Amino acid sequence: MTDAANPPPIAEDRLAGIITFLQAAEKLKDTLRSGCTSGGRPESTAEHSWRLCLMVLMFEKELAGCDMLKLVKLCIVHDLGEAISGDVPATDQSPDDGKAERERADMETLAASLPDDLRRDIMALWDEYDGAATPEAILAKGFDKLETMLQHAIGQNRADFDYAFNLGYGVTQTERHPLTRQIRVLVDAATRDRMAR
Repeated sequence: MTDAANPPPIAEDRLAGIITFLQAAEKLKDTLRSGCTSGGRPESTAEHSWRLCLMVLMFEKELAGCDMLKLVKLCIVHDLGEAISGDVPATDQSPDDGKAERERADMETLAASLPDDLRRDIMALWDEYDGAATPEAILAKGFDKLETMLQHAIGQNRADFDYAFNLGYGVTQTERHPLTRQIRVLVDAATRDRMAR
């Protein structure tokens, strides 16, 4: 039996694979999205994913029965593939644009250096998120849309930014859970306030 404070050394090839993956995932820090921060600079995918995780953490008490660790893992993994091919702005997405297939292929490329068990785990998380069939994946998808909409409402976006886009964006995903539906009311109100400026 090993002591948690003194685990056995990790195998060198396992360690190297994990570090290679982490270094490749770092590209999310430079992967820019179409929205801007409240300070006016382009937001990165890493920043979006961070605030998405913070967002679900803030609602932990309202999500009794939800596997919070699973939910946070889904939020962390959901956009990792963008480290390879970048972000497709929400305003440019369509159901038949091949985005999901491209992002899954990018995830496979990104995860290629990982040990088999971790590669399977991370791909299973991405597939769960994409399928949006489990309670946690439904929430992750809904919160993902809400975080994007909140960023649009607070960001110093370009002059021709279409704030009305928010009002129809992600309705299917946010309608699937009572909490995301309730939050949506406030987000829509923030969008209307922004449009009135």
